[in-house]
Amino acid sequence: EGQELGLRFQRHFLAARQLRGMPWAELEQRLRAAPERSQSSLLTAILHQTVLHPLCVRYPPPASYRRLFLAELIKKHECTAADPLDELYDALARVLNEEESAHCYKNYLLPSGESVTVSESVAIISQGTTGLITWDAALYLAEWAAENPGVFSNRTVLELGSGVGFTGLAICKTCNPKTYIFSDYHHCVLKQLRENIHLNGFTLEPETVSAAQAECQGQEAEGKKYQQPQLIVAELDWGSATEQQLLGLQADVIIAADVVYDPEVTLSLIGMLQKFSTLRADRKPEVYIALTVRNLDTYHLFQAELDKAEIKWQILPAHSNRILLHDTQPNVTILQLFI
Repeated sequence: EGQELGLRFQRHFLAARQLRGMPWAELEQRLRAAPERSQSSLLTAILHQTVLHPLCVRYPPPASYRRLFLAELIKKHECTAADPLDELYDALARVLNEEESAHCYKNYLLPSGESVTVSESVAIISQGTTGLITWDAALYLAEWAAENPGVFSNRTVLELGSGVGFTGLAICKTCNPKTYIFSDYHHCVLKQLRENIHLNGFTLEPETVSAAQAECQGQEAEGKKYQQPQLIVAELDWGSATEQQLLGLQADVIIAADVVYDPEVTLSLIGMLQKFSTLRADRKPEVYIALTVRNLDTYHLFQAELDKAEIKWQILPAHSNRILLHDTQPNVTILQLFI
């Protein structure tokens, strides 16, 4: 029972960002119902599947998060008649002695048992960009992709505004694309993106390419459960990208997450999509934009500008499976665009 509940807490701890939800209530119920001799073993199992899990030891989540998690676990322990659990207090003492860092790791478990690990900033805005953290729509798009792998399988995928790379890394591990092109423009974001690609066991050949050089072949990653696609990092400025540069990408599918947040950015995005629409008369790329509706005016402006550019669009139904156990935002949606 301890192992089973520990695994469930592991998914919650590795994937979630806040300490709330059913697992805590369930733990308290289990502890109250368990014999005294089983209470400590249950808490030990949870500790080793979360804070002391090898993945979290190697790539630790924020110290502040681990402190809150351990403090909550200790509260549950102190409600029982079990003897003090030294390992639990030792773990908290180690975290209390850690200095806060400007960067942290976030680890996400996939249904296959594999993980996606990203290093990112602890601040929403860092080094003049919002691209150094994982946003809600990136998680939503990754889940939708896992439920619709046929959209990406054996195809060339271009992601616009990849940020730290979570969505692309998840798609590469679940959907078997032939080629995956991460793209962004800010130099700090591109640096972090490359590091996260390597962190997840992928290689980049060549290390970095311009948008005009993004043509290559796939290769198989030794010792992996999936076939590694060819991964490319492209520096792509939406405002100045030429049709020739975009043609070199040879994208079958174009995706983006949380890139519709500012009117100026929105217009640049639509302008680039219009360039894509003129490139290949025989086969237009499929386009999927995941967005969080934070401001209705910005959302409606995006739709109005799409209509003005004669780009048809439709809202896709929400996916049915939550595989990442993150805090669900009710205002995240995916638009399919027809360019």
